[in-house]
Amino acid sequence: MFPTGRRVQEGSESVETIGRKNMVKASPCLVVLIFLGFFLATYNLVAMVIHNQRGESSRDLIQKRSQDPVVPMPDKLKESAVPKRPFHVAVTAMDDPYSKWQCRIMYYWYKKMKDMEGSEMGGFTRVLHSGRADDLMEEIPTFVANPLPAHADRGYIVLNRPWAFVQWLEKAKIEEEYILMAEPDHIFVKPLPNLSRGNYPAAFSFFYIRPSKNERIIRKFYPEEKGPVLHVDPIGNSPVIIKKSLLEQIAPTWMNVSINMKDDPEADNTFGWVLEMYGYAVASALHGVQHILRKDFMIQPPFDLMVGKAYIIHYTYGCDYTLKGELTYGTVGEWRFDKRAYLHGPPPRNLSLPPPGVPESVVTLVQKVNEATANIPGWDSGR
Repeated sequence: MFPTGRRVQEGSESVETIGRKNMVKASPCLVVLIFLGFFLATYNLVAMVIHNQRGESSRDLIQKRSQDPVVPMPDKLKESAVPKRPFHVAVTAMDDPYSKWQCRIMYYWYKKMKDMEGSEMGGFTRVLHSGRADDLMEEIPTFVANPLPAHADRGYIVLNRPWAFVQWLEKAKIEEEYILMAEPDHIFVKPLPNLSRGNYPAAFSFFYIRPSKNERIIRKFYPEEKGPVLHVDPIGNSPVIIKKSLLEQIAPTWMNVSINMKDDPEADNTFGWVLEMYGYAVASALHGVQHILRKDFMIQPPFDLMVGKAYIIHYTYGCDYTLKGELTYGTVGEWRFDKRAYLHGPPPRNLSLPPPGVPESVVTLVQKVNEATANIPGWDSGR
């Protein structure tokens, strides 16, 4: 759009120049005709650009890997007025200190945003897949799920996530019709509405989930007769807002596909830590479920610089900066916030704010962490 805007502006300036040069020589009628001609040419150019952009399909957008693709919701659902549709927030977690302190911060912000205007958050469950109760049971509503049998996860602990969802969906009483699958390192920064529409769940697209690039591997689990690989969305299971009835269908397939991918050396080596995300994407496609991709679902500092219209901050990446506010990603900075620095216990209260020049997203993240830790009882107890 920006290059087109510049061309239109330059065209307007040339009209003024031509008009001045010919005003003396030409009759008023001729001048009017010249202006009209340039106006029509400019109008046609802009109309053609807009037409080409509107003609670009949702799946064409997925190919643009320089930014997260956005698949619009179907037109017939876009403008439809819908009654309030609460969703249940489900967070899968372990019982280690690293997971626990993140869950406590996440739950604090859930409670703060839940009843604000615009929110459609319903109940909350920490789906604990350690197989045993812990000391957060009274603080956070929790469902205890069994882990996979010993050594079945092959050291890939995330493989327990789909199995935990299968158990929770089968055994728990979930009043809401919709479910948000979230993670401990999510912080709600705005009241979250139900972004899904009908049988179209809402999801965030990840630039590193590339089904088309890995088509040969994907075809091992999503055969050609099921449809084009572009039906496999570039997503993981979180964040996703989805009908409970759809998730009940997808979850067992998600578990089986993820296990089968882990058993496949090529898939395991290629997908690595995000294998289970590919498992959910493929399982959804196998059930004919495609997602509305919402770029505003969340941001991921330090690469997203502004909070903007996002609803969630996902602090999965380390934030390292010089004291001049320069990003030193991959190298420990003079100032840093990295959740992995607190593997064995919670961060202290009142973390130092970033130096001047650090993006708003990182500043907001630290402020949100500080507010939560200042208000969560017993934070310094280390649990």
